[in-house]
Order: sequence, then C-alpha cells, then structure tokens
Amino acid sequence: MTRALSGRNITLQHGAYTASIASIGATLRELTHSGRDLIVPFAADEMRPFYRGATLVPWPNRVVDGRYTWKGEELQLALTEPERGHALHGLGAWLDYGIVEQTASSVTLGTAIIAQQGYPFTLDVSVTFRLDDDGLHCSVTATNRGDAAAPFGTGPHPYLVAGEGCVDDWSATIPAGSVLTVTDDRLIPTGLEPVDGTAFDFREQRVIGDTFIDHAFTELARDAEGFTEVAVRSTSGAGVAMTWDAACPWVQVHTADQPDAAISRIGLAVEPMTCPPDAFNSGTDLIELDPDASATASWSIRAL
Repeated sequence: MTRALSGRNITLQHGAYTASIASIGATLRELTHSGRDLIVPFAADEMRPFYRGATLVPWPNRVVDGRYTWKGEELQLALTEPERGHALHGLGAWLDYGIVEQTASSVTLGTAIIAQQGYPFTLDVSVTFRLDDDGLHCSVTATNRGDAAAPFGTGPHPYLVAGEGCVDDWSATIPAGSVLTVTDDRLIPTGLEPVDGTAFDFREQRVIGDTFIDHAFTELARDAEGFTEVAVRSTSGAGVAMTWDAACPWVQVHTADQPDAAISRIGLAVEPMTCPPDAFNSGTDLIELDPDASATASWSIRAL
C-alpha cells in the first residue's frame, strides 16, 4: 500500500473556507476562501517543503549550534539545519500525528515527543484545527508526561498569500515596536533594536517591495481584547490576516527568499511564537513545563 508523503490528508469545510491538514507535522497544507489561496499550498503527495504550515514543537525557530544547558546539564540536539549548524523548528515537524477527534469543520490531532538525545523529556502534544465564519483557528497544547521540568516553546509556520503577484507587490502591517537583529550568515540573534527609522518598521501598512526579512519581532501592539494582527494585502485591497493572543509575544516574519526565482518570495511566512529564536539558551519567554503541567497557544487566519 502506498502512502502520501505528507501522511494522512484531512479536509475541513465551513462556508467559503476549505482547509487541508496533513498528519505529518500536524501541517496546514492548504487554506482557501472562495477558492482563493490564503497560504502557499503543497501537494498531498509532496514531501512538505520549507516547513510550510508545520506545527513547531517543542521549540520554534533555532537553537544555535543545537547546544543548550538546562538545569545545569549540557545538552546537544541533532543539527537539522546543517548549512547553518543549528537545530531548527523542534522535533514534531516530521512526526505522524493521529486523529483524536474529527468533524466536518474541525479535527484534533495528537502525538508524543519521546525523550531522546538532546531533549530528555516526554510530551503529549494536541493540535486542533477548526473552521468557522471567521476563518481557521488553531490551538496547540503540550503536556509534560515526564518527572522533570522541560523547556518548551511553540508556533506555526504558514506562508501567507495576499493574492496576485508576490511578496514584493504586497503591503504588510506588522504592529511591532522592536526587532531581534541577527548575523547575516547564520541568523544568530545579536540583540533587540527599535524598528523606528529602519526597514523593519511596518507599524503602518506599507509596500514590502524588495525588503528582506527573516527576523523575529516583539513589543506587539494589541487590541482591547489582547489580540495582535499581522495583515498582508495585494494591490486590489484583498488579502489575509493572522491574529493571536498574548500566549505568543513574538512573531517571526520571513519574505521567503530562495535561489530559485520560481519559488522565491511567493508567500510571507508569519509565525507567532511563544519565545524568540534560541530561547533554549537566552531563556527569554521560554516556558518551563513542570511534570503534568500543560501550555497552550492559539492563532487564527482569515481572508480580507
């Protein structure tokens, strides 16, 4: 029996929204509104490229050199970003999640992260995708099933699509006051800087143009209910928005630059995160998940 490279495919439907979820990595594979792509999709029989739509656990982004110290113990993770020498996007992106519960418009997937070299902790992970009139809603909950506190962080990895054209043609709003600067070669964090007067100031909607972004932003402005929203619009005014609450005080944004012009800058990665890059070393906003304790983070995507 053959099996799709992305695992089991689950299709959700509600009103004008359709979502396709791949079981490998609890991945948002497709999301459309009235047939219009809201994210960069990939085929069910394609091995997921560039972490598109993956759920990132138990850390988002990078652990520099794959090394960190936890409770006095030095730990070494496998280097899953060999070209830069880092451990990238956690351990769950290539796990096959099982279906816990499913309806026509929602699905809950579950998996376990087993104690292993570099991460000697055991977590149960549950991911729920749900469609309603307001778009797609996703929540991730991790529960520590071990007997020692575990470091934890999470975030999604969708590439938003505003409409016709590419990233250069679209306008973005990123309501962030500070950006985490990084080295050019290995994207190692170097420090926070205000966005004022820089190419990273998207607090007011403006055209992205040829700006290169692969940075984490923080000091996020929130509405009266505590939500932050990043919006991307095409020249027609249509677009897509991603919202999340205070569980994610960071957002990584990437213009998806690639050497191959055919796939370069075709979507804007927007990744709400519970912690910044290399949080396993800096400790910044890193969740210490005690035995039997749980942590949850949520986000939503809707058409504009």
